[in-house]
Amino acid sequence: MSVVRQEAFLQHGGGTPVDRFGVWLSGRQLRRYAGGFAGKRVGDFGCGYQAAFARTVLGEVEQAVLIDVALADDLKAHPRVQAIEGALPGALAALPSRSLDVVMIVSVLEHVTEPQRLLDEAHRLLAPGGVALFNVPSWRGKKFLELSAFRLRLSPAAEMDDHKMYYDVRDLWPMLVKAGFRPSRIKCFSHKFGLNTFAVCRTGQVG
Repeated sequence: MSVVRQEAFLQHGGGTPVDRFGVWLSGRQLRRYAGGFAGKRVGDFGCGYQAAFARTVLGEVEQAVLIDVALADDLKAHPRVQAIEGALPGALAALPSRSLDVVMIVSVLEHVTEPQRLLDEAHRLLAPGGVALFNVPSWRGKKFLELSAFRLRLSPAAEMDDHKMYYDVRDLWPMLVKAGFRPSRIKCFSHKFGLNTFAVCRTGQVG
């Protein structure tokens, strides 16, 4: 989450109805494709100040690596949380390669200035047999977000102005391949009524 997104989150009391509905829809996909979180090392990059989704699985995971520009104090004190406050993708540099079973980058890629580097880091950090899950707004979603932010005022306009790119399948898929994910292990598709693009990228098992 960028500083702009962080400020918008705080100003809107932890998220607008549009934000919360989006979190719920994304959460369904994350649970479906993660294959369960029990005993896993999970990274949620750009998780948000309150790490809304990560909170729902903290009782299951072995460890959650939460990264954002700012994180709630109770998250930083949680025994299963490794909290890193900083900007992406630079904040990932200190993490060891192949150290995570699940990597989640949800509604973040569109905000960063180095999206390919962020995808490269996701691939580097994923352990054999792991899965990386990505959610980004599509070009169709851009129109909905603009309507929501600028005309209906249901979401913060500052967050829209922080967007640097939108991703359909044809935009995201080649970037995932360039990051190192094998085409045969990438599932990339439209969801949320075509407003978002979701990708599931798996790594092979050892041996």
